[in-house]
Amino acid sequence: MERPLNVLLDKLYESAEMPEQASLYPLSNLDAEDAAHVRETWMCLPVELRQQLINRLVELAEADFEVDFSAVFRIGLDDEDAEVRAAAVDGLWEDEDVRLVPLLIARLLEDEADAVRAAAATSLGRFILLGELDKIRQEPRVSAYEALLAACQDPENDTEVQRRALESLAYVSNATVEDLICQAYSVPEEKMHASAVFAMGRSADTRWACQVQQELSNPVPELRYEATLACGKLQLRETVDELEELADDADPEIQEAALWALGQIGGEQARQILERYCQARDEAIRTAAEAAMDELEFLHGDLSDFFTRLMRESDR
Repeated sequence: MERPLNVLLDKLYESAEMPEQASLYPLSNLDAEDAAHVRETWMCLPVELRQQLINRLVELAEADFEVDFSAVFRIGLDDEDAEVRAAAVDGLWEDEDVRLVPLLIARLLEDEADAVRAAAATSLGRFILLGELDKIRQEPRVSAYEALLAACQDPENDTEVQRRALESLAYVSNATVEDLICQAYSVPEEKMHASAVFAMGRSADTRWACQVQQELSNPVPELRYEATLACGKLQLRETVDELEELADDADPEIQEAALWALGQIGGEQARQILERYCQARDEAIRTAAEAAMDELEFLHGDLSDFFTRLMRESDR
């Protein structure tokens, strides 16, 4: 009986059409021999089919943690089509194999497509974090840092590439990165300004508390959103009153971000606010408040009460 992977590859090659989702699972957990076979077939497929396949695999990987399409995503990194390359980078978002670092650096510094370079800049951020946590060797961490620094400081780069590089660098606490955040915060371009606020939150450094709190009243929704999240990441207790107001913001994403931030900050006032929103009529807001309350209990409460409540909810 022919192997499911061979059946799938033969069908893709012969029909050049997108198959049923259930038939894609043989592409998971490929060994080296099977990956080579997939690569050989992949290069012969029409670009539209490769785009459909890679995007569908990314969706499946996000929905099911048990599948592993990383071998296919690595193949996609070398695809001649920029959309496929960008999706392949996104698909590798959980892969912590340090052998990816030089591949992502190549995409960041050499790829002709800004979307691919921006995706690579974002993807390298996890290796910066792993390095800061001493979970990987310093050599790949330093390589990632230097490449991101070069991309962020290159005036010829597209703004999207620069800002994603800055966001990834934000895990690093040094004068160079602090200066880059200050520079980005001072520019009038909204996207770069938003990335600066994002970076302030990611830095875990409360030296940015005043700037972040100031942005909570920014008329631009994206900036209010990033500032709201940053308040939660920095656990700025002094912003609870403002976050309570933002829980009623006209933008639903900002409402949910405010509830999340309250859960991160904790305290009796935040708890009372979340308890009120746990009774909200709007299902999305109620769900967000309940999730934030779980976070508050886990981070700041009695863990025995937290797990008791989870068991009680699971029995409903």
